[in-house]
Amino acid sequence: MPKRCQWGDTDDLLMRDYHDNEWGKPCFDERKLFEMLILECAQAGLSWRTILHKREAYKLAFDNFDAEKVAGYSEDKIAELMQNRNIIRNRLKIVSAVTNAQLVLKLGSLSNFIWSYVNNTPIVNAWENHNQIPATSSLSDQINKDMKKIGFKFIGSTIIYSYLQSIGAVNDHMVWCEFRGQV
Repeated sequence: MPKRCQWGDTDDLLMRDYHDNEWGKPCFDERKLFEMLILECAQAGLSWRTILHKREAYKLAFDNFDAEKVAGYSEDKIAELMQNRNIIRNRLKIVSAVTNAQLVLKLGSLSNFIWSYVNNTPIVNAWENHNQIPATSSLSDQINKDMKKIGFKFIGSTIIYSYLQSIGAVNDHMVWCEFRGQV
């Protein structure tokens, strides 16, 4: 059995696959970056496991995370999403996905925006113990502040830190984790 970070060492196959194949791996794909932003915002106050198990439903509900389509959602579409039992039916989270999609389109490239904060090179931390991983950092504080200035909704430094981990801009795999990747 390979050594994994504590949270990825589970019988939950979705969690294990996410840990092994996505978390901490650099992603520059615009659609995937938008997907992870929606999912991380949806996760606020909930467990990542909950969101991961709703991921396919989110993909269907949010038009395969097509920012252009999501940016154009009407009040009727938002009302439809509020009735969708397969996603988190929180109006603020749903409306923020629409607003954030509009802002992603204004940015031109979410990838260029986010990755510019780390000079297109992931930050690779050297944690020995899961308890060492912070919930926020000065980097997530700054990105959160800048995104809020632009108008992004339902974000915070903790959400942004998790987002940076999910897209591999920050690699917080334990130093002994076999899925840490090349350092």
